[in-house]
Amino acid sequence: MRGAILSFALAAFCAPVSAQDMSAFQTGPVFADFGPHASVDGLESFAADTEFAHSFDVAKAAKDGARNRGFESAARFINMHVANGVAEENIRVAVVVHGPAVLDLLSASGWAAHGKEGENGSAAMVRAILDQGSRFIVCGQSATAQGVTADQLIEGVEMDLSAMTAHAKLQQRGYTVNPF
Repeated sequence: MRGAILSFALAAFCAPVSAQDMSAFQTGPVFADFGPHASVDGLESFAADTEFAHSFDVAKAAKDGARNRGFESAARFINMHVANGVAEENIRVAVVVHGPAVLDLLSASGWAAHGKEGENGSAAMVRAILDQGSRFIVCGQSATAQGVTADQLIEGVEMDLSAMTAHAKLQQRGYTVNPF
């Protein structure tokens, strides 16, 4: 019996992501091209005065010029909460970026300076999220380790001493940290 339970758990864990049914997911209402979310039956809408101050911690880089999934999680957070009744102006989001994910915040000239081919697959999404009013904060320690300078970042991306520093400052301002 124990072996059967273990086999079932292993099979469920190893199921390919592509086996998930994503047909119920949609983008918008804030970002039309990214940040998919699904409606959840039986949940009440949020009260009109609901507020969120939420930070995301992103260290994993995008693969092969794709969009960074951690950055897209921030867009998903905004889309799904606005779709469920939270006023867009009541949502404050900051994305703290460290490790190799720093490279996903390079401008076109920064991308080329680092010998990257093609275009930064995250750039348009980052620009839209910044234009919406959210923040991207780069860990200065990771930027230094990756050879990235502030002038190589997408305009509007901030740099702090470290990711730890950025999270501490955000927490002092009432942000909660999202581990996704």
